[in-house]
Amino acid sequence: MEIISQNNTATNTYAIDVKFSAEEFEAAINAVYNRQKSRIAIPGFRKGKATRKIIESHYGENVFYEDAVNSLYSDNIEEIIDKTGLEVVDIENTQVTDVSRDNGVSLKADIITKPDVEISDYKGLSVKKTVKTVTDEAIDEEINKMRERVGRIVTVEGRAVQDGDTAVIDFEGFMDGVAFEGGKGEKFPLEIGSHSFIAGFEEQIVGKNAGDEFDVNVTFPEDYQAENLAGKPAVFKCKLHEIKAMDIPELNDDFVKDVSEKDTVDELKGEIKEKLAAQYATEADDQADSDLMDAMIGNMKAEIPQVMYERRIDEIAREWSARTRIDIKDYLKYTGMTMAQFRANFKDAAKRQVELRLCLEKIAELENVEITADDISKEYDNLAEEYKIDVENVKAAISEKTLISDLKIEKALDIVKDSANIEEVTE
Repeated sequence: MEIISQNNTATNTYAIDVKFSAEEFEAAINAVYNRQKSRIAIPGFRKGKATRKIIESHYGENVFYEDAVNSLYSDNIEEIIDKTGLEVVDIENTQVTDVSRDNGVSLKADIITKPDVEISDYKGLSVKKTVKTVTDEAIDEEINKMRERVGRIVTVEGRAVQDGDTAVIDFEGFMDGVAFEGGKGEKFPLEIGSHSFIAGFEEQIVGKNAGDEFDVNVTFPEDYQAENLAGKPAVFKCKLHEIKAMDIPELNDDFVKDVSEKDTVDELKGEIKEKLAAQYATEADDQADSDLMDAMIGNMKAEIPQVMYERRIDEIAREWSARTRIDIKDYLKYTGMTMAQFRANFKDAAKRQVELRLCLEKIAELENVEITADDISKEYDNLAEEYKIDVENVKAAISEKTLISDLKIEKALDIVKDSANIEEVTE
């Protein structure tokens, strides 16, 4: 295989012409023949017994050409990339320009490369770290969550429905006096204030008592999914069977002993205050880091190929599918979402991640960051410990080249963070 020409045709784009010799093409054809001969039927021959010459005479000399060309390309793509000496992010517009047994195979393609990156003032960046103060209201909110978690639903008697109650109702919807499909339910538990029904529905149940029968008048939203109902008024005939509410335990020392390892309310509040302070500190650190990265990206200049963003969206989508264990095609079918809409969810994250990595790769280059054999060994050991698998399995999954690249990114990030001016302020 030989690269005949390589020319810079546009920003981050090179046109290449590649040549495979007649001998290489012949070897590829023969390999395809050996793979496929057992599936090829020729009159008078059992499958797998017809010679290559007989098959070519029956189906045409070029019967194996397409698969042989594809095989040459796929088997040699890494060598092609290496021979260009370029940092390749994608190969586009691949075309076969000549195929013959005498001349071999010629093809051309466009190589998309990583952009040239310029970055300045990445040391000494200034950001503010805003740390929230733990308030009594925040502590009370956490305690109320604890009380709600151990609360129980009870039937309420002797009063009308209030906001926050669960009303158990029968309902049936009518439009112009005619019941419509999908508008009926029996003994449905509706949480008042959840806004899970049409706007205005839940509010009309407030003040009603168990046993009441009443009408609820609403208008469907203009963008309602059922077109025959969208924007139209309707009447729901309802019956309230019972009212349920959350019975939340009183806040006292007995409650504290039941739900925690503390003995008193004051001790529990102190523990919650410490946890919230640690949480707020972590959130402040994370936000300061994010602001620092944004400031660094703002000092970068680069014409980034769109394909780099698209490739990162591909990776994020695959990670989402693996994490949620949901097949993307199934998700689109169930939600009615298009692939373009699904990918748009990851657009901003992909853009930031690509730009951040390009920044840090350039900083690592400018700072002459080096990764030692000891660094590599320790990182493999750390990953093996983190994922509870054998270190050899980690090495099989993550190449040393990839690991070195990631470690350089981490060291570049440390350089930026260690030199930053972070002003801490209290909210």
